[in-house]
Amino acid sequence: MKVFKTAAALAVSVALLAGCNDETNNYYPGEPTPETTDVRIGTYNLSFDRSTYADLVEEMKLTPAVQQDLMDKWFDGTLTDDELAVAEKVIQIRNVAAIIQTERPAVLLMGEFNNDGTGEDQQSIQGFRLNYLSVPQNALGSTSDDVELLEPIQFGYAESFATNTGLLSDHDLDRNGTVALPGDAWGFGFYHGQYAFGLLSQYPIDTDNVRTFQNFKWKDMPGEANPTITNCEDENNPIPEGLACGDEWYTAEAWAEKPMSSKNHVDAPIIIPTADGDKVIHLLMSHPTPPIFDTVTENNKLLNRAEIKFWDDYISGEGSYIYDDAGTKGGISADSSFVILGDLNADPESGDGYLDTIKGLMYSDHVNQLATHGVYAPSSLGGPECLSNGECRAENWGTKYPDVITSTSGLRLDHVIPSSDLNITDSGVFWPASFEDGRLMMNDERVGNWGGGGKSVSSDHRLVWINVEL
Repeated sequence: MKVFKTAAALAVSVALLAGCNDETNNYYPGEPTPETTDVRIGTYNLSFDRSTYADLVEEMKLTPAVQQDLMDKWFDGTLTDDELAVAEKVIQIRNVAAIIQTERPAVLLMGEFNNDGTGEDQQSIQGFRLNYLSVPQNALGSTSDDVELLEPIQFGYAESFATNTGLLSDHDLDRNGTVALPGDAWGFGFYHGQYAFGLLSQYPIDTDNVRTFQNFKWKDMPGEANPTITNCEDENNPIPEGLACGDEWYTAEAWAEKPMSSKNHVDAPIIIPTADGDKVIHLLMSHPTPPIFDTVTENNKLLNRAEIKFWDDYISGEGSYIYDDAGTKGGISADSSFVILGDLNADPESGDGYLDTIKGLMYSDHVNQLATHGVYAPSSLGGPECLSNGECRAENWGTKYPDVITSTSGLRLDHVIPSSDLNITDSGVFWPASFEDGRLMMNDERVGNWGGGGKSVSSDHRLVWINVEL
């Protein structure tokens, strides 16, 4: 962590912040990048799931000076109700930016970073880069009275990807008699682009060779079938009229069109210069649906399993059935290096999903098992404390490995899984315990309506990273 200490009691200088509101990237597209021996690759579900995409754009466009004016009023207790709502979003975004500046990944998958649905509009990512990441944040948390300024971080390359979340289908997928959002979207969402994901990189993204699998059909995956009604005598979840126990959930027409990916599955190669020439690492990114919220079927649980199994087949040579959105068939070549990234909504030891599926991926001969369940499995001191003090979900108090959990659910949901040929030298989960700096970025009871934890102050997930030595 790179820190610039200051004696300021409340906040950093507005002049300093405003002066950083320029895009001064370390690496510029089209120019040579320095040779690299050590690369930090991370994933972070940012919890930027706003009510509309426009809301997120507006927050990201707030200049550092405007942000600081809101923060000054927050410290003084002089905010109006409308200003407070905006200020608390600024607090969250600044804390997320500070976490990124602290851990300093060179490559970062950002989950729950809303977009326009197609990934073409870059306003939110650009605003985040310019007005937050390129500005020195407070290493102690944006609500701390004491200030230690972090070094800004720049990313020369950014991508946002199309998503199935909030993309309205033409079918009554939730069987409630109408076709409307969010229940009848191909992926759950109140608008197209909610819960999307984006990528920041300090190394070139080989955009000509990016593969997306947004339109790959669930039915085309071997062993998968239309979910059936299996919860048949639950008075709290009655079977919809016209259906019966054992019936297929989707109509034949809907099942024929149902995408496998609840958001998108993306293979994005990055090009890293080394002393031995360019090294290509494929970033395999996704954010599967959580295996919960099911009623009369195991729809979400089955889909989560399929979304994870997809990557296992993609890397193992079992993916001949796979086709991408351009029509190219097959998985990744056997000699390719890769890192599987994302909030996979699956814990290999606990939780509601099919544990064998995520465990199978983490124990695959094609991945570096030291980084999945060995000495380099990412861990923290804050996770066990969260479970012990009741901040994390009580039902997961008995989780087998509390030091590797990555969310306030008390589960290990966020994963960075490298290929077996990559040499891993370090890893971590950013989760400061109460005796460590940065605790206010995890919990501040003054923020939000739910005790100042989770999404109120930063995210209910944690940044997870590995170091790859090239």
